[in-house]
Parts: sequence; C-alpha cells; structure tokens
Amino acid sequence: MKKMFTTILLVFIISCLAVACYFFVGQAPVQEKLTWGVNFSQMQAEALKLDWKKTYLAILEDLGVKNIKLHTQWDFVEGKKDDYYFDDIDWQIEQAENHGAKMIYVVGMKTGRWPECHLPIWAEGLSKQEQQDRVLGYVKQVVTRYKDSKAIVAWQAENEPLFVFGQCPWYDKSFLLKEVAFIKSLDPTRPIIVSDSGEQSLWLGAAQAGDIVGTTMYRKLWFHIIDGFGFYGSFPIPPVFYYRKAKIIKQVFNKEVICVELQAEPWAYKLFYDIPLQEQEKTMNIKQFSANVDYAKKTGFKEFYFWGTEWWFWLKETQNKPEIWNEAKNIFKNH
Repeated sequence: MKKMFTTILLVFIISCLAVACYFFVGQAPVQEKLTWGVNFSQMQAEALKLDWKKTYLAILEDLGVKNIKLHTQWDFVEGKKDDYYFDDIDWQIEQAENHGAKMIYVVGMKTGRWPECHLPIWAEGLSKQEQQDRVLGYVKQVVTRYKDSKAIVAWQAENEPLFVFGQCPWYDKSFLLKEVAFIKSLDPTRPIIVSDSGEQSLWLGAAQAGDIVGTTMYRKLWFHIIDGFGFYGSFPIPPVFYYRKAKIIKQVFNKEVICVELQAEPWAYKLFYDIPLQEQEKTMNIKQFSANVDYAKKTGFKEFYFWGTEWWFWLKETQNKPEIWNEAKNIFKNH
C-alpha cells in the first residue's frame, strides 16, 4: 500500500511539473505581421469629461486606427422600453466606414466597462427569463440595423460572459449559446467572437460558443484582498502561457484566439478617473505601456486591441502628457 501511494504521488508530481513546464517554459514563435486596434466606448469618453466625437475622430485621423472594437450599452440604447436611440452609434459606424476602418461590434447585456452589465432600469425587476428575452430583442434591433455596414467584420456576443466579474444579475452558458445561435440566424455572414479572461480562464467555454476566442492581457493592476487592503502587482505569467493555451484551443476546437483587450490604462483600487494621476500611473505609464506591447508581441498572437485609448486622449488633452498617444501613433503608423 505504501509503495502504491508513493508511486501515485510521484506520478502526480511529475504530471504537475509537466503541465507547469508546458504552460510556463519556452517561447512562442514571433509573428511578422501584426494587427493593432483599439477599444472605444462613448460612455467612457464622457466619463472622462471628453468630447466623445472629437476623441473618436482623433483615434481615426490622428492615430490612424483601422481596427476598432466598439462598446455600446443596452441601457443607453434602450433607456426606455421599446424606444431605441441609435443616432450616436449610427455616427460612429458611418465615420468608421468613411475612414476605411474595420469594426468589431460588441452586443448584449454585458459589454464591458463598469459595472460590466448594462441592464436598463426598466428591466431590473423582470424575471431572468424575461430579461433574457429582452436581451435577444435588443440584439435583434442592433444586428438587423447594422449587418449591412461594410465596416463591421465581426460581432462579439457579450464581453467575458462566462467570467464572474462586475455587477450582473446572472451568468448563463446555455443562454450564451442561444444568443450566439440567434446572432448567426440574423447574420450568417460574419464570425462571432466570444471573449474570456486571459489570466483566469482556460477559454474552453468561449471556444465552445464562438467562432473566434477573444482574450484579455492585463499586466499591472490592483489585487484586492479584503475591503481596504490589497496591493499592486502582476500576474506571474510568461507570454508563452497565452500561446500554449491558444494552441490547445486550436487543436481541440479549431478556433483562433485574438487579444481583444490589451491593457493600456490604469487598473487601480477604484475607477481611475476617481483617483489622482500619480496613483493612476502606478499601473500605467509610458514605460508600462511599452512593456505591455513588448509582452504582447512575445505571445505569438497576431491581433491585439488596446484597452484605454480614451485615457490616452485624456492624458494628451487635459494633462499635457501625450507620450502614450504618440507612442501608439508610431505603432499604428508602422503596422
């Protein structure tokens, strides 16, 4: 019995070491051609007290961005039941078309930016089933309105819908599958991206649901322990970790993985526009930005979308700190 236990323990230890070596040792192949884009949220620009149209045009014209992941909010579009406001989104898509930019449109209830889930006030008292029916009704309005746009190249169903984060009424994989199928029925011509946490998920659920897996890369952030206590740090994850996970997804599901959120703004103990710039720069500054770009290039991925372009513009316009904006401009110019 003792010998058997020793053998089992040895096999377990060797297996753990093998898994650790697979995910944490080695290097990913370097990609010669990379695609760089940005995430954009009108509501985020407004939260920073920016002129959101000026910000958006600067992204297209000054930065020269040709790939945008557009975040919209259900509570903004359908603030009143069955009363849809699309004027601002119409303008954003029209400008993307006029500037020859490609767009990923994020649609659903959980579409990013705090509180992550953007449930209209009028829908808060509905049952889960009623809320899900209303989500699909909203999705139908969006997809049928914009599916003929030459700018939109893919839909993203929700934002990290299986990752428990934010203020959300529910997380439901079966509904996600239903939502993806529904989008496909409305627009069978475009792929559907489903995203998940890059650091805290194996992406299996996202790969089962979507045509493309989207992942995040966050390098320097606040780790919350308990109320009033935490620390700034980084995930102890080498670039090859992402490459090896993506390789498994490719082999098992035949799905590609792209980075839909590459950290390029602060992640502090509260929303960064509620803290001083000095505190913001503990997790994002020009040095950290460049380090994150270098890290991303070593993951073996081909496509990245920066998370934080509204903040860059805020730095440049209101803080006289254009360094990150200018560095990003060089990246877009050279790719």
